[in-house]
Amino acid sequence: MSDIVSGVAQAVNLIVTLNPDVMQIALLSLYISLTSTILAACIAIPIGGFIHFYEFRGKKVLIALIQTLYSLPTVVVGLLIYLMISRSGPLGIFGLLYTPQGMVLGQTILIIPMMTGLAIAALSGVGRDIRDTLVSLGATGFQSIIQIVKEARVAILSAVILGFGRAISEVGVAMMIGGNIRGETRVLTTAIALQTGLGDFGFSIALGIILLSIALVIVILMYAITSGVVGKVEQIAGGVPRE
Repeated sequence: MSDIVSGVAQAVNLIVTLNPDVMQIALLSLYISLTSTILAACIAIPIGGFIHFYEFRGKKVLIALIQTLYSLPTVVVGLLIYLMISRSGPLGIFGLLYTPQGMVLGQTILIIPMMTGLAIAALSGVGRDIRDTLVSLGATGFQSIIQIVKEARVAILSAVILGFGRAISEVGVAMMIGGNIRGETRVLTTAIALQTGLGDFGFSIALGIILLSIALVIVILMYAITSGVVGKVEQIAGGVPRE
């Protein structure tokens, strides 16, 4: 019990005093995860839109495969990327192994299936009556797609936030591709695992508090987007006097 109390006290001190090592690890984690999320969104959302709006043979099988990849183990992704970017791999000439750029690549590949599947689900959630209304009003195919995407924007944004949460909390890719190098590729999750093994519980708890705080912010953002914003829109719409 005394180890927990002393560890928490040390963790609070490290955070309050903005310990350079703690801040460097936290900022690097945010940079890698945010970059991965942006890149994944730029790839996953268009792919999800294409799969949703166009009919082709094997569409249901492809969607089932994407949904299966939601639970793809991070160590498997780490292994595949490692083999690709190692010196003997096809992408070895780029020197991405044990670099933040290699970690961005790994996390991007990891969260693309989740974001793609959630984007498809978001677009599928738009009511059929909206599509029928757009067609009856003479909207072109492109105009209909744009309007449907606007209707599903809240759910799509939630998918992006979930992708970020998956990226910043994973360990396998960060450990295998980054190598957990101090000052270079050490992020929150890998640092927590290392420092706990070394018995530095105060440092581990400090990083854990920061990671949990980031997760809390993600949950708050999701709640605000899916509930608060929508609720305000409905409240405003309900207060508009009707003729």
